[in-house]
Amino acid sequence: MQCNFARATAFGALISLTSLSSPPAFAAAADYKFEVVSSRPAAPAKTEVTVRLVHLPDGKPVIGAIVFQSRGDMGPEGMEDMTSTVTPEAAQPDGLLRYQVGTSMAGTWALTLSAKVQGESQTVKGTVTFKAAQ
Repeated sequence: MQCNFARATAFGALISLTSLSSPPAFAAAADYKFEVVSSRPAAPAKTEVTVRLVHLPDGKPVIGAIVFQSRGDMGPEGMEDMTSTVTPEAAQPDGLLRYQVGTSMAGTWALTLSAKVQGESQTVKGTVTFKAAQ
């Protein structure tokens, strides 16, 4: 009987140690959101859009996210086929992301971004809208 009790105790201890040494669970891509900080005319037919990526559970901006895909279009105005050039500017140390978006006409534009966040296996995707004035 004592032998079985010792084995059960050892097995329980092993299970406890295994669960303590498991890698931490990371947030899902749905726990992140892109937000427009500002948009302003930058030049004729261009708008400077400043965006930040926020970790929703704690409300903190994500610093060091790598945006690898961007797309601008006039989808909010019903013109998804009207796309634009999107030129990234240097990332800011506070996590702000700035883009020069070609806005050939005034109206509401969409900026769609895809990013990788350190420690997150899924790609974070999001779309923000902004107003362009000509």
